[in-house]
Amino acid sequence: MSSNPGTHGKRIGERLIAQGKLDQLKLTRALAAQKESGSGERLGAILVKLDLVSERDLYQALSEQLGIPLADAIDYPQIPVLEERVSIRFLKQAHALPLHEDEHKLILALSDPLDEYTLSAFKLLTGRELGVVMAPPSELEAALDKLYTAGKGAMGQIVSNIEASSSEEESSDVQHLKDLASEAPVIRLVNLLITRALEQRASDIHIEPFESRLIIRYRVDGVMHEVESPPNRLSAAVISRIKIMANLDIAERRLPQDGRIKLRALGKEIDMRVSTVPTMHGESVVMRILDKGGVQLDFNRLGFEPDTLVAFLDVLMRPHGIVLVTGPTGSGKTTTLYTALHKLNKPDIKILTVEDPVEYQMDGVNQIQVKPQIGLTFANALRSIVRQDPDVIMIGEIRDLETAQIAVQSALTGHMVLSTLHTNDAPSTVNRLLDMGVEDYLLTSTVNGILAQRLVRGLCPDCKQAYEPLPEMVDELHLAPLFGARPRQLYRAVGCPNCAGTGYMGRLGIMEVMPMTDALRSQIMRHAVAGEIRKLAVSEGMRTMYEDGLLKAVAGVTTVDEVLRVTRED
Repeated sequence: MSSNPGTHGKRIGERLIAQGKLDQLKLTRALAAQKESGSGERLGAILVKLDLVSERDLYQALSEQLGIPLADAIDYPQIPVLEERVSIRFLKQAHALPLHEDEHKLILALSDPLDEYTLSAFKLLTGRELGVVMAPPSELEAALDKLYTAGKGAMGQIVSNIEASSSEEESSDVQHLKDLASEAPVIRLVNLLITRALEQRASDIHIEPFESRLIIRYRVDGVMHEVESPPNRLSAAVISRIKIMANLDIAERRLPQDGRIKLRALGKEIDMRVSTVPTMHGESVVMRILDKGGVQLDFNRLGFEPDTLVAFLDVLMRPHGIVLVTGPTGSGKTTTLYTALHKLNKPDIKILTVEDPVEYQMDGVNQIQVKPQIGLTFANALRSIVRQDPDVIMIGEIRDLETAQIAVQSALTGHMVLSTLHTNDAPSTVNRLLDMGVEDYLLTSTVNGILAQRLVRGLCPDCKQAYEPLPEMVDELHLAPLFGARPRQLYRAVGCPNCAGTGYMGRLGIMEVMPMTDALRSQIMRHAVAGEIRKLAVSEGMRTMYEDGLLKAVAGVTTVDEVLRVTRED
């Protein structure tokens, strides 16, 4: 089949001359070449082959002459259309690409819009009316490659090269799995899963085997999204490949395992924390992506408001005491602690950390990885490092009374101690430590301040849309003081190609900082409940996480929906 639409040569040549894209001498040369070839090749193809006009210019002229629209880059789909019914091989042979379909019509891009055979084939296949647009062959070929080779179809091509296991026994044979996991197709398949996760800015990859299928999910900006998965028969091979990469025991499937993968992808150094746990239908794997280059150790970029940052730095820069960062898993506590360490990290300051695991490696900071299996627990490591004469100690997490007591003793002996706790807000952290068994007088004399935080998704700057909230909404959420003199305007998430249609791009923190004051110490000594402590802290000027989130919504960096999703005012 010819790759270019035909028309009378002189007519297209004259049109190109009229548009200033060609001159008479070049047209004459092309007509002579067409005559000499004797192959019946169309003039347009010869003009492009001899580099006398660009392919795009030729197709623009043909589009005007035939009255058929010319496809632009924005017209090509993000995911294949009719993928299950039309093979990539046929599309490449026909120089065709379905762009859009609905109940009544199929929009089809063709390099030759007069190709009756291809038009009839699609009409017969879909039973729908056809809308045709023209596409230059090179652009159409690139779109096909992006969709079916670099894009979604890439997994199918890799999977087709992996032979199915002949039996269930074979798929459970350790040596067979080791061999299969070391073969190029399985390696490429796992690399594709990781690369796609990085391209989508995912923080975690979840690989979950079920009875009838394998599910792959990415966590992007804190929200899970299911993505294209390999067939269920490859579950064991994919999981074994990941375990080999993480130096885990592929023969051990009855117990949880933890490991690490270091690799370079998309031009970046990537660390991945790997966790496996046995489930009903195989091992569930979660890979936490730690992008060394993507970590912004800057308080302003983390989402600190200027006054909140001043309050936090005031408690952080004291010579000794405890600073606690609290929040649920995945709320950015560790990143905040690393940013604090980065601020404190000076040549005249010795910093030691005890972590499980060490997420990011920092120059000038002595980092210890906890290993409970050999007795190196938080408490045991802390007893030893106090004798290392540190100025600053960072404890990954206070999990028990023993660790809390050592943290308190370290603070009393002149050290600055940073750590995390899993509590819902700053005031309830006090009650948690008291419940743990920490004496109230030790708590009040060592804790300098508590930072509680959550992460909300930031609005995509390219598609966010302003709107005026209803008066009822302003009253219910107490937004009027936050607007002040500025227009009463909030923003909603819309969705565009830059944010993959979600309307959000990246995450930022909403925080509350509760410095320890004399009034709060008095409340703690009489074991006041969290509600009373909160009321006093607010009266002393603490902005709650909820208020901090609404402030960011009013500023247009997130939405009210996001703030309400992660926190609620009591």
